Amino acid sequence: MDGTVQERARATRRSLLEAAACLFAERGYAATSVNDVSARSGRTSGSVYFHYASKEGLALAVIRDRFATWPGLATRYANPAVPPLERLVALSYEIAHALAEDTLTRAGARLWAERDAIDVPLPDPFALWTAAATRLLAQARAAGHLAHRVRPAPTARTLVRAFFGLCTLTEALEGPQTIAHRLTDWWHLTLPSLQRGADPAETVGRARAGVTSKVAPKVTV
Repeated sequence: MDGTVQERARATRRSLLEAAACLFAERGYAATSVNDVSARSGRTSGSVYFHYASKEGLALAVIRDRFATWPGLATRYANPAVPPLERLVALSYEIAHALAEDTLTRAGARLWAERDAIDVPLPDPFALWTAAATRLLAQARAAGHLAHRVRPAPTARTLVRAFFGLCTLTEALEGPQTIAHRLTDWWHLTLPSLQRGADPAETVGRARAGVTSKVAPKVTV
């Protein structure tokens, strides 16, 4: 396959993925058909089956594209000049923004919530978040920034689950536009129990201010 054909194939595959993500985010898994994806993307249903084999394959690809893998998540907050807890807070704002604004991320989250209706095993979307949070908490402990009895691994598990629950419930009750504000409230409540030797409000303020230029772009189809 020459370069031009490969580029066309990649473009087709991507357009199908993005069309499916838009539909899954809007309608959910059960209410979206392969024909819907074909119509939204402007491609044939045969093209959908050629690249993804089934609707389940499309759903799995959408989840893997961002929600379960988060390209660059582990390395994006490796700057040693920024305190680890500030990097952790900034990471949460970036993920919250994607959950509120990025179509592929939103679709992945909705598909994972509807996982019982999808006849294919789905990856754990929280493993990478938890690993990154554990690493940052361990770095904070090594730097003397973590409260004495805070253990990185169990704390990371709790934070990730509480964070996702906060984002999900806030969107359901108030809409996605308020997620960042509620996340700020949550960190003002949570960070004092984690952090030692710094003003939690200053940490949250610096982290939130630093995320604006890094947020993931929207996907529109």
